[in-house]
Amino acid sequence: MFPFIMIVDDEPSILQSLSGILSDEGFEVVTASNGYEALKVIEDQSPDLVLLDIWMPGLDGIETLKEIKKSNPHIQVIIITGHGTIETAVKATKIGAFDLIEKPLSIDKVIVSISNALNFRRLEEENRYLRRKALEKHSLTGNSPTIMELKNQVFMAAAADKWIFITGENGTGKELVARTIHQLSPRANAPLIDVNCAALSESLMDIELFGSEKGDHGPKKIGKLELADSGTLFFDEIADMSPKIQGKLLRVFQEQKFERIGGSRPLDIKARIIASTNKDIKAEIDKGNFREDIYYRLNVIPIHVPPLRKRAEDIPLLIETFLKDSEKSNRKKRKSFSPEAIELMCGFPWPGNVRELKNFVERLILMTDKDRIEAHDVSSLYHPDQSQEVEIDQQGLFSMKDLKSAKRAFEKEYIRRKLAKFDHDVKKTASSIGVRPEYLKRNFSVP
Repeated sequence: MFPFIMIVDDEPSILQSLSGILSDEGFEVVTASNGYEALKVIEDQSPDLVLLDIWMPGLDGIETLKEIKKSNPHIQVIIITGHGTIETAVKATKIGAFDLIEKPLSIDKVIVSISNALNFRRLEEENRYLRRKALEKHSLTGNSPTIMELKNQVFMAAAADKWIFITGENGTGKELVARTIHQLSPRANAPLIDVNCAALSESLMDIELFGSEKGDHGPKKIGKLELADSGTLFFDEIADMSPKIQGKLLRVFQEQKFERIGGSRPLDIKARIIASTNKDIKAEIDKGNFREDIYYRLNVIPIHVPPLRKRAEDIPLLIETFLKDSEKSNRKKRKSFSPEAIELMCGFPWPGNVRELKNFVERLILMTDKDRIEAHDVSSLYHPDQSQEVEIDQQGLFSMKDLKSAKRAFEKEYIRRKLAKFDHDVKKTASSIGVRPEYLKRNFSVP
């Protein structure tokens, strides 16, 4: 398919000569003699590029350009004018014109400018496609009320362009939330720079964050505060940052400026800050491990990522996603899970959350030589570390109105976990915990 170009000019001679030349060059061409006609053609036919005269009666080129960019921002526009000035060029460029060409027109220059504009449009479309694919790859998977609420929070936070503090257990997807916020934000075209606060020593953190001038510290290094530029700076597990670095960072957050180590020139912070932690941040503050003033600066928009056990209904969809990913990466026929296997996995506590589930699905795919994975395959390979098993939500227990309700809630969760451990074998479960099978069937609707 040939590129589709529209020429807009109130001079019939230019419309005729230019459309003839561009048609000979292999372009599909349509013409319009004024801005109003041009906007109607764009609405009906959506050309790839517009050659737009700036001086026209009625709706002039600048106003027409504004309307084009308002409703069709991806259409490339090249301004043509017989009265070119620097002021006009600057104004047109700010509105979104790709180039400005003066009359009398040089055909060679017109062809080159059209070629450059179409290449730029192609690159823009590729970038949009890649961003869509990245967003799909890093999207939050699930349809449970809990995850839908999280998606809503992420969507609103992305548009707000405020600093964000993300909390959640290991493996819940805090980094995924940060990346999704960045991809959905107006800063998506700028970089996302992450700082792993748990992996860097105090001395390395200094250099990594602030960078350094050439000198005693070695060659010049650009720090992550500078690399992030107008993008997003993500502090992963910020509660693991040393008190010394916290003190330096507080000053940077307050002043919105910093200096490279060994330098004296102040540099502005332009990036949006997102931080995360897997710790109880209030407890860390009480212990003196984390500065309260930093927390309140970061905690403009708080987001909590729920553990997998709080959204077990999303597990079947997550399993399906991991199966698709495995099929693509291993280039083998996709395996399937029996309903019983999926039901069994939905009952596991998953202390390692989504990360643990993903690893376990991959293990099942590799270690099971059948196309269909059954419940006994799951139970034979799932051996959670009992010391890491997540306790029942104490806050939920202690919020209950009476002891009877709390005991019943604990017993129900205890039985659920024991049944999962013994592959829902009622006799084995009953024998293990010292009750009769009839007790489980009568009191917990066990078949």
